[in-house]
Formats: sequence, C-alpha cells, structure tokens
Amino acid sequence: MLDILQTEKHFVLAHLKEGDVCADFTMGNGYDTLFLSRTVGESGRVYAFDIQLAAVESTRRRLAAENAPQNYTLINDSHHRLAEYIKEPIKAGMFNLGWLPGGDKSRTTKRETTLAALRGAISILAPDGIILAAVYPGHAEGESEGELIGEYLQTLDRHKYCCAKFRIINSPASSYFYIIESK
Repeated sequence: MLDILQTEKHFVLAHLKEGDVCADFTMGNGYDTLFLSRTVGESGRVYAFDIQLAAVESTRRRLAAENAPQNYTLINDSHHRLAEYIKEPIKAGMFNLGWLPGGDKSRTTKRETTLAALRGAISILAPDGIILAAVYPGHAEGESEGELIGEYLQTLDRHKYCCAKFRIINSPASSYFYIIESK
C-alpha cells in the first residue's frame, strides 16, 4: 500500500543532499525534522518551527534519542515568521499541516498563516529546490487550507516553478500533498 509520507520523502531526496539548508515548517513530533537532519548531515542546517511548546519538546527528545546530527534549530514560533529566523536560501521545506499528532485536535494550522508561510518559503527557495505541503482535508480548516494553497499555487509563474498535487484518486477524503519545485 502506498505510504503518502514516504512518497513525500522520495521527492525531497531528489533535491536535498548533505550540506544543504532546509526547513520543517510544522515540526510536530519531529519525524520530518529527523529525516531532514539526517539527510543534510553535520555540514547541513535544519530550521524547524512549531507554535506549540509540546511539539518542540517532543522533537527535541526524538532528535536526542535518535542521535541526530547537531545541525538543527528548533523554533517555538509560527512558521509565517520564518524571515526572522532563516537568512539564507533553502533547498527543501516541508509542511505537514493539521494538528499535532496526539495533541489537541482543536489547535490546527490556519490557512492565513500557512499561506503566508508558504509564500515566505517560496521566496527563499534556492534553484532546484523543493517544498512539500501535506494537507489533511478531513476537517473544515484542513479542507479550506488545501483549497487556498491550490488557488495560490496556480498563480505562480510556470517558468520559475513547477507545482503539482499528489493525491490518491480512489480515496477522495485522503490526505494529499502539493509539490513546488524551483527551476
């Protein structure tokens, strides 16, 4: 069976290598942060954002337990404020939208800040870079968040960016992700 989160990583690995700079814009419990940390190695850099302190602490514990390279900065702030923390181009960015797994499901990412964060991430995306945004339409905010992102991505210059949507078509309520690649 197709694992959509593993499929995302396949796309990231086509762009990201040791020594690169990247960001996990929704760190959650740290799985993507760990993946990015290991991928870019000791000489790379990972910025990871979450507004919930519980997510930052969970990620910190996971990175320590998994002996991740010491190449990360965990940021307890909204991803839409990325320009205050990231001052260099990124080769990859990951958004795993929705709520903190195991946390309060009433606290979700919001379309307004997500769109601002996505715009900011695209503005610092290096050539031949990639951004992935996983969307979970099973709740009202997730559905409208996905629609807003899709509408925005359709406006991007196709000569600068390739934007696609990856979705399992025989499961219409399933999660899906957007891919934004810079040329």
